[in-house]
Amino acid sequence: MSNPLSVVIITKNEQHFIADAVKSSLFADEVLVMDSGSSDNTCAIATELGAKVIHQDWLGFGAQKNKAVSMSKNDWVFVLDADERITQDLQKELLMTLDSPKSNAYNVPRINRFFGKDIKNCGLYPDYSIRLFDRRFGSFNEVSVHESVQISETVENLINPMKHIAFDNVIEFRNKQKHYAAISQKKPNLIKAFVSPVWVFLKIYLFRLGMLEGWRGLVIAIVYAEYTFWKYFR
Repeated sequence: MSNPLSVVIITKNEQHFIADAVKSSLFADEVLVMDSGSSDNTCAIATELGAKVIHQDWLGFGAQKNKAVSMSKNDWVFVLDADERITQDLQKELLMTLDSPKSNAYNVPRINRFFGKDIKNCGLYPDYSIRLFDRRFGSFNEVSVHESVQISETVENLINPMKHIAFDNVIEFRNKQKHYAAISQKKPNLIKAFVSPVWVFLKIYLFRLGMLEGWRGLVIAIVYAEYTFWKYFR
């Protein structure tokens, strides 16, 4: 018998994304949405589609996800963001994996969609991260941004990717990176502020073949270089 699965999604004002996220998760035994105070129709949409919706004041990315995971009814969880989708091929692979798990945690590849195009270069694919795991053996680190699951054993890789609707336009992308830089816990460092962005740009645009993505690759390299500057120049 397959291990039961809970898909966990944290939200705040995600009415434009939440429906497709929940719909892509309905194959699971439970879809749990933890909302931190949406003022739009996020909760109503999720509830109507069959998700269990609970409220939790914002704790920070890692802590919020840990709280949501702890509230799920199953030990095996898949943590999904509202702007991500579990594809049908990934659904099938997840169910097959849970029939007889070889590990307590699995990296899942992700295709990131920038400005209307799936990006395969720029170092943005396969973009592995642990999303499927047994909560008895791992949890998120509670950092201010870019949280990740920490587990002290071998992590297996799944084959089929989930989809991430990253950014529709350049302004949205740039503003989000400014926000991430502002809440990062990096100490100000003038040397890194002026040297590191150059390396980041070259790495993404040249060495990770961002140039093959046309103008999108150039924009991605520039904005991530800007993010690196903002992160250290504070």
